[in-house]
Amino acid sequence: MLKYRGRTYTDEQVGFIRQLIADNPASSRRALSRKLCEAWQWVQANGALCDAVCRGLMLALHRSGQIALPEPRWVGTNPGGVRRVPPLVDVDREPMSCSLRELGSLEYRQVRKTPAEALFNSLLQEHHYLGHTQPVGAHLKYLVYAGARPVAALSFSSAPRHLRPRDEFIGWSPEARQRNLRSIAYNPRFLIPPWVQVPHLASHVLGAMVRRVRRDWEDWYGHPLHFLETFVDHGLYRGTCYRAANWLVLGETTGRGHNAQTHRPTRSIKQVLGYPLSPRFREQLCHGES
Repeated sequence: MLKYRGRTYTDEQVGFIRQLIADNPASSRRALSRKLCEAWQWVQANGALCDAVCRGLMLALHRSGQIALPEPRWVGTNPGGVRRVPPLVDVDREPMSCSLRELGSLEYRQVRKTPAEALFNSLLQEHHYLGHTQPVGAHLKYLVYAGARPVAALSFSSAPRHLRPRDEFIGWSPEARQRNLRSIAYNPRFLIPPWVQVPHLASHVLGAMVRRVRRDWEDWYGHPLHFLETFVDHGLYRGTCYRAANWLVLGETTGRGHNAQTHRPTRSIKQVLGYPLSPRFREQLCHGES
């Protein structure tokens, strides 16, 4: 028996995986995980196989000695261990200083898996204080354009599993959190390029993105969003644009990280902000209603 990512797998299920491996001696680890997903009908809301999670489960069973996986056929670089620096993309850096009204209408483009994704990555790498890090799991990337020029970049990704201020604000049980965490998106990056000086642009973009990301997330991943969240390092920033866009201050992080071996802070303490996407967000997140 094994507990993996909050779910317990029985001896019978482990025996099924062991037999699946025996019945397919020529299959690779990836092929075996896909066969297991198909056998268990383990799919995401958008119909895609839960292949990455399944491979993680099988590897955990292999390492604990409960199954014997075939030797890996390809050993790549661990994307979590080596941070790939994206190449820089040339962009118009002429100073842009005007009012929000003078800036005109804005265009919001989702750029993940498009040619413009390279520009998004470049802008974050060069101008965001945290640089660019490729999100893991569900995520979307946006560039905001005024005419032909990008004036903002922001992303949304899967939410962290444990976040005390958020969990207390929602009031859900551990079981509800495990079931419905996918209905929360985390905003890890938001950038206004330094040559863009337009008062109130940041809060205006955040307000518009609330509606856009909710629609796009359901189109991409097949399930709705009910809540957004972000962190603000208030040693560096005040988070004024988020509060002006009606995001709520929920509390602070502990500064320890999810794998901390000490009760003392090991990183900067950040403010936690959230944005409910529905008046019924607590009911939807606590009970799984759409």
